[in-house]
Order: sequence, then C-alpha cells, then structure tokens
Amino acid sequence: MPAPAMAGLMMDMPLLLTQFIAHAALNHGDTEIVAREIEGDLHRYTYREAERRMKRLARALLARGIAPGTPIGSLAWNTHRHFELFYGVPGIQAVLHTINPRLFQEQLVYIINHAQDRMLFVDALTLPIIEALADRIPTVQEIVVLAAPERMPATRLPQVICYETLLQEQARTEAEEDAWVWPEFDERSASTICFTSGTTGNPKGVVYSHRAAYLQTLLAASFEFFPGHAAGQLEVMMPMAPMFHGNAWNMPFVAPYSGSKLVLPGRNYEPEMLYQLFDEEKVTITAGVPSFWLILMDWMQRNGKSLPHLRQTLSSGTAPPRSMIETLGRDYGVDYTQAWGMTEALMGSSAAQQPGTDQLSFEDRVTRRMVSGRAVAGVQMKVVDDAGKTLPRDGESVGHLRVRGPWIASEYLKLGPGSATDDEGWLITGDMAVIDPHGHLTLTDRSKDVIKSGGEWISSVQLENTAQGHPAVLQAAVIAIEHPKWQERPLLLIVRKQGAELTAQEMIDFLADKVAKWWLPDAVEFVDSLPMTATGKVHKLTLRERYKGYATKP
Repeated sequence: MPAPAMAGLMMDMPLLLTQFIAHAALNHGDTEIVAREIEGDLHRYTYREAERRMKRLARALLARGIAPGTPIGSLAWNTHRHFELFYGVPGIQAVLHTINPRLFQEQLVYIINHAQDRMLFVDALTLPIIEALADRIPTVQEIVVLAAPERMPATRLPQVICYETLLQEQARTEAEEDAWVWPEFDERSASTICFTSGTTGNPKGVVYSHRAAYLQTLLAASFEFFPGHAAGQLEVMMPMAPMFHGNAWNMPFVAPYSGSKLVLPGRNYEPEMLYQLFDEEKVTITAGVPSFWLILMDWMQRNGKSLPHLRQTLSSGTAPPRSMIETLGRDYGVDYTQAWGMTEALMGSSAAQQPGTDQLSFEDRVTRRMVSGRAVAGVQMKVVDDAGKTLPRDGESVGHLRVRGPWIASEYLKLGPGSATDDEGWLITGDMAVIDPHGHLTLTDRSKDVIKSGGEWISSVQLENTAQGHPAVLQAAVIAIEHPKWQERPLLLIVRKQGAELTAQEMIDFLADKVAKWWLPDAVEFVDSLPMTATGKVHKLTLRERYKGYATKP
C-alpha cells in the first residue's frame, strides 16, 4: 500500500466572516462607516462601535433561542443597521436571508416560506410590504424594525420589536463587550442566502458558506479587482448594489477586511442623493450595474458636476455601452472595470487587465474593458455547444457558459443535486459567451435573449451597446419579434435623454456602419421608460409579452 501523504503542519482555524469585523475593530477601529438613514439624514460611527453593536445583536439572538442553521430574513435597504446583520446573524452560525423588497408579493411569500425564516428584520419602508402578507408567512415568529424608538412606525402587527430596544437588552460595559468572543464553528456552515430574481419560474435560493464568502473577499480585495491602490491611501467604498443583491457584491466584507471607509446609500438612489455621497464622503471605489451610471451621468452632464475623488467603479450584470466607459474615463477620470458574476457565482471572473497591456492607447483600453472580465485563479470556465461539447477558446466560438470553483453554487436551496449544474458538475449559467486564448470572457447574450434570424445569431447585447453610443440615447433594449420569413428579427426600444430629439430613421442610420446590415432592427420604438428587474436590469420577459405579435415587414 502506498504510504499516506504528508499532512501540512498548519494551524486548523475555520475561515469565518466575523474575523473581518474583529480585525477591523482591533486594527482600524476609528475608521468611519457612513450610512444614510431611511429618513434621509446621515449616521456616522466607527468599526469599533459597529462590532460592539453586532455582538449585542448576536447575544440577543442567542437569548431568543436562535440555533445554528436558523434562517433569519432581512427585507431592508443599505443602512448601518442592515450592515450589522451581516455579522451579527452569521456570527452565531445562524443564516442571514437577504430578501429583495422589489419582488412581487407572491414571490416574497414563496421565498420567505421556502427559506422558513424564523425572524424578519425590516425597515420603515419595507414594513408595509410585510404587513400586507403577514398572515401568509407562518414560520415568521418575530419582526424587528431597523429603527430607533423615536422613529418606530405605527403597525397593526403583533410581535414587532424595535431594533435598538433589542440591542439595549444586551448592553454591557465596553470592556465586557470587547471581551466577548465570536464563536468558532465549521467554515462550511451557511452564512447568507440570496434568491435569484426569478424572471422565469420561482426564485431559487443560493446558499453561501463562510468559506466561500471569505475566499471571495480575499479575491475582491486584491489587485485582481481593485488595481491602482496606493500604499497608505484610505479607500472609501460605496456599494450602489443593494445588500440583497449578492451581499452588495461583498463590499460589507471587503471594506472591513481592507480598512476602507464604508459608505451606505440607504434607500434613496436619486442621482443628486448618490452624488452628494460621492462628493462629500470622497468615495474612491464603487460598484453597481450600468443602469445606475446611465442615470447618474446624464444628471451630472446636465448639472455640470465632476467626480474628483472617484477612481474606479466595478460593474457586472449587464454589458455597459462603450460610450459610457469612454465618457467616465475621458471626462471624469474614472476607470470603469467589469467582471462577470451572478448570484450563483459571485467573483466569477476578474476585473483586472491582462498584464503587459498598460501601455495600450485609451481606445484600446476601452476595448479591453468591454469584455466581461478575465479568468481568475480558483474559477474554471468554458463554453459548450448545444450538445455539451467544449468549444475552443479562440475568441470567436459562441457557446453556453459553464463555470465551477470553490465559491460557485453547487445546487439551489431544497431543490437537490443537479438543480444548478450539468451532469459533470459545472454551473449552468444561462449566459452565451466566447472565451479568448488569454482568458478574456465576453458575454454575447442570455441564452433566452439571443435572437436567431435565418439560422444565424444576432447579439441583443451588442446592438444595445451600439445604440447607446448615440448622444441622444439614455437606455436601449433589443428583443426578438416573430418574423414570417426569418423566424425572429430585432426590435429596438429607446429611451431618449431628457430634452433630446431622435427619429427611428436617424437611429437606423447611426447603426448602419457599425453592425452587420442583417443585424439592423426591423423597427425602432421610443418609450418613456423600460421595465427593470429587481436587480437593476432590463426585464426583457415583460417586453416580450408587451410586444408579442408586433407587426413586422415581410
């Protein structure tokens, strides 16, 4: 028999999320957290003060009999109290289930019952949502309102507790609170649950572990995602991504780990309110989907505003228009970085540029930013054809994207093995993509959004990006409409910028020398707004239903 392998002689300590906040409190405890309250004013405190409050929350949950593995729901916006849940709940081996308040009522009922949440933490804006469905969520025993006593909203519901009152029950002296030690347990324990947005069928629960989220945080804090950091510089991070959207892209963990100041925008995402935080809090790094930037840039251009402090924004979810990346870089000095990820695969690719490309021209650097990130150590990715055969990494072969890795979902909550992966254990992403020899990933479409015309594929993503390069266009969306001869043809939907004028023919003329002739839309429709998903993407299912039977030329 072969001799047993030599064991490594390293200490065996679990990778737990509470290590980040404990590190922050001990080593940069005076660094600020700034959060906009639901009522609009700003709350300021430090990592040291935050950890003490998180420990009070942890003890309060233990006193209520919350056992390891118990799901605790939150239906709340990006506030400092919601931030505290990200450590106080998983810190005792319970599981924080962040719930998207933008979902439909039926979806909310489904996911709360599916997760079997024991408690719900809400804020003043989301409490009415729960009041409307409280009699349909039987597992919820208590509701905690994330508010101060003087700001508690009136409610008809029983078993409602004020968050600050809950914490006050566990108040100790500072010395006693600092001496209380976070428990240790298996790093593979669930930490948070995030449900997909459910654009088709019921939402599906993705269960993150402490180990996976810890590894994602280490990656996110590296130069693979945030290049350009100067030694000794205080970074100021503000997630525009809501906390219920993939853990706010892990910024609640990355900021304490890296010693960065954390800014939380609350509920108000009006451009002037976001800009105030960017400017006054001197935000250097942010993250969010492109729709935030399209609206914010339009507002800044109309009001003559600049971004003197911001140096980088991380984007994912939807491909950005090239014109937006160019404008942010050239006019505002902001490096727009893009990586691919999804609820099931946070940190699925890297935002870093390929080493050795630092001397490229501005235009070539923008071209590099148009890809959906680059392969990162720890995640394997490939594209396959309809039969599951692996396609070459040649930058041209379009196929179904598959990924696997130690922080990639293996299955969905209570749906069992095979619910998220193919027969070989690779995550089925639902994205169509190409991969080049250097590991650059470019999404061409969602598999359900790709347009098949006369046996050839048309990328709705590329058409949208090209259309959004027109100076009069705020947003663009392309969907497939039925065609008697070609099977499907593209319909282009445009939201004009405020005060701008643009005709359908002018739009077609603008596209004519930028895409293949047979890609040109059969029609252009102008709309006041586009329906959005709960995660800030265009809801194409709604558009397809709305334009079903749209008349096309033969």
